[in-house]
Amino acid sequence: MEHRGRNPRGERLHEALLREDLAANAGLPIHRDEANGTLLGTVWPDPEKGDVWNPGLLTVRPGPQNKQLGRTLFTAAEDFVKERGAHRICMTVVNVRTTLIAWYERRGYALTGETRPFPYGDERFGRPLRDDLHFVVLPKDL
Repeated sequence: MEHRGRNPRGERLHEALLREDLAANAGLPIHRDEANGTLLGTVWPDPEKGDVWNPGLLTVRPGPQNKQLGRTLFTAAEDFVKERGAHRICMTVVNVRTTLIAWYERRGYALTGETRPFPYGDERFGRPLRDDLHFVVLPKDL
């Protein structure tokens, strides 16, 4: 499974990249509008090491964000990785995204105190405006 991450302008995703990656990686959890087939959201599970997976890039079109689509996609991602032998799924979230961290905690992911450095200088992650960023690690046993 190939995932190239953000483009050089620091955008996480754009339509051309998403279309290309979805075509190359059939079977990924996606959600489309039932009426017209519009892509509403994706999640990108990636094997991290052994039986631990990272659910990757969760993307939901802004309009349907309050319709529990993220939860639906995350459940699909957990099922997807279980079917491939995973016993644990592990999220990393930028430390200042407290609302997002709380969202994952409500879904059974736990703060462990483990952190990972923020990749300053790597423009695939944007151009940070502060120097105190890092990732917090939130694992969940499946």
